[in-house]
Amino acid sequence: MIPRLTSHLAPATPSGFFERLIEAGFNGDAEGRSAARTVYATDNSIYQLEPAGILFPRDADDLKTLAKVLCEPAFSGMTITPRGGGTGTNGQSLTSGLVVDCSRHMNKILEIDAVRRVARVQAGVVKDQLNRALKPYGLFFAPELSTSNRATIGGMVSTDACGQGSCLYGKTSNHVLGLRIVLVDGSEWWSRALSETALADILKRKDRIGEIHRTVDGIAGEKRVEAVFPKLNRYMTGYDLAHIRQPNGRFDLNAILCGSEGTLAMIAEAELNLLPLPAHAALINIRYNDFNAALEDARTLTALKVASIETVDEKVLGLAKKDIVWNEIGQFFPDDISGSANGINIVEILADDEAGLERALGEVTAALGNGSNPDRLGHTIARQHHEIEAIWTMRKRAVGLLGNVDGPVRPVAFVEDTAVPPENLSAYIREFRDLLDGAGLSYGMFGHVDAGVLHVRPALDLTREDHSPLVRQISDAVVALTQKYGGVLWGEHGKGVRSEYVPEFFGDLYPCLQEIKRAFDPQNRLNPGKIAAPSAEPLLKIDGVPLRGEVDRVIGNDIRAAFDNAAYCNGNGTCFDFDETSPMCPSYKATRDRRFSPKGRAALMREWLRLLADRGIDPRAEARSLRRRGSLAALPRRVFNSLDPRNRGDFSHEVRQAMDTCLACKACAGQCPVKVSVPAFRSKFLELYHGRYARSLKDLLVAAIETSLPWMARTRPLYNLIAGTDAGKRLMRLCGLTALPLLPQRSLKAEARGLGVPVATKEMIEGLPQHEKERAVVFVVDAFTAHFEPGVALSVISLARKMDLIPYLAEPMQNGKAMHVHGYLGRFEATATWTARYLQGLAEAGATLVGLDPSMTLVYRSEYKGLWGRGAEASVLLPQEWLAANLDRLFIKSGSVAPGSYRLLPHCTERSNAPSATALWKAVFKVVGGTLEIVDTGCCGMAGTFGHEVRNRATSEALYAMSWSSLITGASSGNVTMATGYSCRSQIKAIDHKAIPHPLEVIDSLIC
Repeated sequence: MIPRLTSHLAPATPSGFFERLIEAGFNGDAEGRSAARTVYATDNSIYQLEPAGILFPRDADDLKTLAKVLCEPAFSGMTITPRGGGTGTNGQSLTSGLVVDCSRHMNKILEIDAVRRVARVQAGVVKDQLNRALKPYGLFFAPELSTSNRATIGGMVSTDACGQGSCLYGKTSNHVLGLRIVLVDGSEWWSRALSETALADILKRKDRIGEIHRTVDGIAGEKRVEAVFPKLNRYMTGYDLAHIRQPNGRFDLNAILCGSEGTLAMIAEAELNLLPLPAHAALINIRYNDFNAALEDARTLTALKVASIETVDEKVLGLAKKDIVWNEIGQFFPDDISGSANGINIVEILADDEAGLERALGEVTAALGNGSNPDRLGHTIARQHHEIEAIWTMRKRAVGLLGNVDGPVRPVAFVEDTAVPPENLSAYIREFRDLLDGAGLSYGMFGHVDAGVLHVRPALDLTREDHSPLVRQISDAVVALTQKYGGVLWGEHGKGVRSEYVPEFFGDLYPCLQEIKRAFDPQNRLNPGKIAAPSAEPLLKIDGVPLRGEVDRVIGNDIRAAFDNAAYCNGNGTCFDFDETSPMCPSYKATRDRRFSPKGRAALMREWLRLLADRGIDPRAEARSLRRRGSLAALPRRVFNSLDPRNRGDFSHEVRQAMDTCLACKACAGQCPVKVSVPAFRSKFLELYHGRYARSLKDLLVAAIETSLPWMARTRPLYNLIAGTDAGKRLMRLCGLTALPLLPQRSLKAEARGLGVPVATKEMIEGLPQHEKERAVVFVVDAFTAHFEPGVALSVISLARKMDLIPYLAEPMQNGKAMHVHGYLGRFEATATWTARYLQGLAEAGATLVGLDPSMTLVYRSEYKGLWGRGAEASVLLPQEWLAANLDRLFIKSGSVAPGSYRLLPHCTERSNAPSATALWKAVFKVVGGTLEIVDTGCCGMAGTFGHEVRNRATSEALYAMSWSSLITGASSGNVTMATGYSCRSQIKAIDHKAIPHPLEVIDSLIC
């Protein structure tokens, strides 16, 4: 039994602070508990620093209230750090003070003026969210980022973010027209470019606004600026002295604010310049036999006036081939006779019309075909919008993909955004590679070669005491290298913890930065230690902030490896995707609470494992001990622990709260670049948690559902009385369950017997003649489909016979998914062992095995794999995989079918964990005469038993409303809407009272 765990995070805010904040009129949320502070202690960097608390303001007034309260003497020692998406790679938003997170509530698009091409947004709006709203106007917000689906506008402004296409579109600062800021004293200001007359009026003011403008205006004419600031597309970010005066002479304070990383003011709103969407685009994907050849070729390609050039090395390309995205883009990066490419350039072509695009493509391809570079292996061209988007998605995922390697030595970010003049890039990278090769390190490289920026991540294990000093050694060497080649250390991702190098880079201009900091924040309370200090206070040092590896060291590599990549989450934040139609991550989308995301849960799991390690507890040994003892023997102790008030502060309760909101949809396992699998480590946590604390009646009922359903079917009227009447529903709500489906009159067992469909055994299949054995197909029908929707199984039996196959049913058995989800891992292992043995026998006998429900079928490939290091040896096909392998039989039997239009809503687990299989439905429907659209949807909210639990029902219905409701209620009568998941169809019945078919039922109706 695990012990009671106490977090090492003591309360860090002065007594009464949160109460005073509310009293002063703060309407947002406040968090000071250990779980939230643990989650906000990390970003996408190598550092870990626990904040004192987290605030979630609702508007600019909340920011002003906060600033004014902090001016009170009782709270004068507190510091604040704004935070956006939390995807910074250099600890910009890490602090031991208060975090101010605008992403939860301040995420509204306030105004779009399509005529003036201007948008006004709150700081927490996500870039892709804004561009989705702008698309109907033919406009977009230009700076491109790999994290665009979770990066907030406030965060982009704070780091002056940019990425692919910056040579054409510039940085965030090039598109900022105005910033509504709140200063440390609570005063508010709209910062916009000023004429000389307007500036003169402001310079006369006696308040902080006047002082700031006088200070910055006095520095604007500093003669040393031109000499210090490099002539780069990626010039110095933050406190940009070189651009205080615009080319037209107007004074622009935003040049100082953009890239200031929250050290000068809090950003409430931004007014942004918009551009027309490119009318036509194409990508030329060039393969090379050497990465340096790709870098050198970029100079030739840049001279052709292309829109952008992105380079990816062989390591990132190899990782992409194992990722979910490769199914869509593999055709554009084929292997050559000599093998796989060792580097690629992705060249973007933009044009106003089709003729212009073809002309530009012709010029570039002609240059590629002149034989001037023998290291080019070949090229492909992507023209379709979905192809271009898929290739850019691969490039965007490169950052996260580098974390998806086995073992504790993994590429990490700390020198990854250096920028040098493009003409120096190839020579610079040669020396950079020599540096890392000399240290015996592997690494991955990708980036924006047209801008002279290459992202380099050396592979380290920062739990190792011999690897930690390498952060200092490599950083110092790279600083010297960038200076040698006329570049900067921070070409894209800000300064953050690397601020110790600021005085060296700015030289005798550093006192100017200090003057600016002093004018805005004289007491150094806004993100102190970053970029500049107002006086002699020290800046942060790269080896002066705790490393995550130091925290993980006590856990040990064996434990880290045993908990499904929880400890290897690198903070990339893919799980913060704002898009409601993306499967990743439904619980975060519904709550906007970062604790309830894969990143949040992974952080809590790391801390929980660390606390166990501090107590000398091996969780694997504890789990084995629990299984040996059995559950009943320890029941009295678990009940006592649940009632004992001394256990109320157990950190395990905070971890469990985060785990309880997980839908176990496995989108994280499929879509996270690092493959953090929350359902896997969640089940391990729940097993140990409930080894100490008693389970609810609801857990017992859910875990036994597969064994209970046959009994319920035999007493169908009684079950339906309970599930279908008000009194029965109230009773079930007391048990923690709701929205239970009714059992139909039809019985799969009885009707299959009447149709002469036998239950398969190994001996039965082995006894078949060879020609019958080849036609034998065993349908592995899950308990939910069998009992609640037997029509699906009967349709597939009918379809198999029409295809001249011999259908069988698998023996009624437990799949075990519900046990796994709720942490009954001992029982799950026993169940899975029996089921796998039975299925393996059928497969060895020669039968084809086909599951019907995607979520249940994929358990054989994932949860079963977790037991033995591989999936069930017997391959249980998804229905579309089976049909796609038998298209000739469908074609022969389809006959004359009137063309129809169909829409498929795939199960989110299927979509994220078997994307190539999901696409097979299109091939199947094409054969039977239908046009199929596979609709992008998020999670329906039911997710197995999740939506049937009372505590989850509100979240479940909120998720359904996000992306499913409009598809069902607004479905055209001319389209047939289908869903592959039993739980999805059950949710539709419960909320919209509609029955939509499984695609198997539709196909059976189409086949003669």
